[in-house]
Order: sequence, then structure tokens, then C-alpha cells
Amino acid sequence: MTTEFGVELGDGRLLHAYDTGGDGAVVYWHHGTPNIGEPPAPLFDAAERLGLRFLSHSRPGYGAAMPAAGRSIADVAADVAAVADAAGVERFAVMGHSGGGAHALACAALLPERVVAAAGISGLAPFEPSTAEGFDWYAGMADGAADSLRAAREGRAAKERSLGAATGEEDIGFQAVDWEALETDWAWFDQIVPPALVMGPGGLIDDDVASAGAWGFDPAVISRPVLLVHGAIDRMVPASHSTWLAQRIPGAQLRIVPDAGHITAMRQGAAALEWLRGFLA
Repeated sequence: MTTEFGVELGDGRLLHAYDTGGDGAVVYWHHGTPNIGEPPAPLFDAAERLGLRFLSHSRPGYGAAMPAAGRSIADVAADVAAVADAAGVERFAVMGHSGGGAHALACAALLPERVVAAAGISGLAPFEPSTAEGFDWYAGMADGAADSLRAAREGRAAKERSLGAATGEEDIGFQAVDWEALETDWAWFDQIVPPALVMGPGGLIDDDVASAGAWGFDPAVISRPVLLVHGAIDRMVPASHSTWLAQRIPGAQLRIVPDAGHITAMRQGAAALEWLRGFLA
């Protein structure tokens, strides 16, 4: 059973955190955009088999989580450390999907004394420094996904206007296999998106602005083992993003999954947990 609890921070914010409990080794889950921080129920059986426990929290602005104006990707590290401290956990692995991928990498970069390994699934590369090195950040993205992130690059006000003008008919990049997964083994996603937006789209806006802006760290400084998993036919975040990250992060492993899209890459979640388990002796 997942326990929910609050963690008060020094800046006065209250984090909404989750713990699946038990005495297993810990994987800290970083949710996608726009989700709440509830750990991924479709992976609970695999976690139990591997003797793993999930910790997580909802990022600022999602659900009941208090907003944090102007937050960067790097800011997540302090929040994660606070939750881990509250749960009495010293060492852990991190795992993130989609918008959570960058946040998992931030923890690996900025909490090297606590994070033993990181797995990112379907995650973005940083706009900077990738584009300065010739990487086409928008190449292969569906129009709706690219337009949304272009607005985020312009700042919070532009992203708000973009959301306000959205019709709901935009092509965000899901493939037929993704829609099928959302009706079957990964229908769980439909349970965690509505609660994330109950107080409005603030969390989503801040996530996208942070993801498209300066991350606050360079993935090249990561010294912990990293696994990057990406669907070959992902049109929301093309696989080229993980390919760039794998070339940037020393020793990173890259798994491109044939015929998988943005959601169906999560079907590799159990394998990613098994890989992480190897570093949680």
C-alpha cells in the first residue's frame, strides 16, 4: 500500500510525497508531465519481485503541491534529498519518464553521494548546450509537441498563451501503440493526469519552461551509471534526445526500443528496474 505524507521545506513549501513502504532498496520515481507523483502502479509487481521500494513526490504546482515560481530542473535535487531524509533513506536509485527524465538526471548529477544509478525513459535533452553543438532539438517532433515547447522557450507568459489557444486537436506525437497502451497495461496514466491539473495548469507550465530552459547543470558531470531508454518511433520526444544524452554522459547506456513510442517505452520499465537493482546492493 502506498502511503502519502507531507514534507515541510525550509522555504515554507510543503511537498506531497509517496512511499510504497517495506524494507526494500529504494528507487526514487520522477513523474512525467503533467502527472502527480504517485509511483507507477504497473511496475509494482516487478518492484516486489526485485525487492524494491518506491519513493516519490509531486513536483511544485501539481495536485496539492505548492508552486515554486521560476524553478529549474536542478531544483529538484534539494526536494528529493528532503523527502529521502524524511523517509530515513540515505542511498537510492532514480528513475524518470518523459518530463521526469531530466529530473532524475539532475539528482544523479547533484546528489552523487546518495544516488547510485539513474534510468531515464523517453526524456528530453537540454536545449542548451545541445543546440549550440548543432543538435536540432525539434527535429522529428510532432507539430503540437514542438509548438508547445517553442512557446515554453519564450517563457511562462508565452506558454500560458499557447495553452489558452489550444483546441485539444493538436498532434502531440502519440503513436497508435501508445493509445493502445493507454487503454490497457498503461491505463494508469489516465488516473494520474486529472489530479495533477486539479488546481490548474501551473505545474505543467513550469515543467515545460524548466525543461526548455537552462537546466542548472550539465549532464556531462554525471559520474553515476545511467541507462537511457527510448522508443524508436517516439514523436513527442524523438529518440535523438536520448542519443545526444548518451553521447554527453560518460559511460551512459542507450537502449532504443523498436516500434515503441512515448508511452510504450515504459513497457521497458521492469527491465530498467532490474538494471537499477544491480547497483542497489
